[in-house]
Amino acid sequence: MAAETDTQAAATAVDSGVTPDSLTEALKSKMNIQHISIEDMSGGCGQAFNAIIVSPDFEKKSLLQRHRMVNAALKAEIAAIHAWTPKCLTPEQWEKEQSR
Repeated sequence: MAAETDTQAAATAVDSGVTPDSLTEALKSKMNIQHISIEDMSGGCGQAFNAIIVSPDFEKKSLLQRHRMVNAALKAEIAAIHAWTPKCLTPEQWEKEQSR
């Protein structure tokens, strides 16, 4: 049963066209992105993604405002997947995180 479900999920992901690369391109075309890293957490079926997004557009924005910006830019893509977990950082925050 699980194998059948996994096969169906993989087919849905292929049909939706959602991949880390497609999410990256969509964000880069709609936002000022300094760094982006998107990982498929679903084992390749394209239904769950974690992301690190670094943008100066996040300056002076709350975490909720940042997520809303990203989610608005990816509205169609997010509707086609199961889970989306963005981590939205300013360039300064990203620099501090890299030095840890």
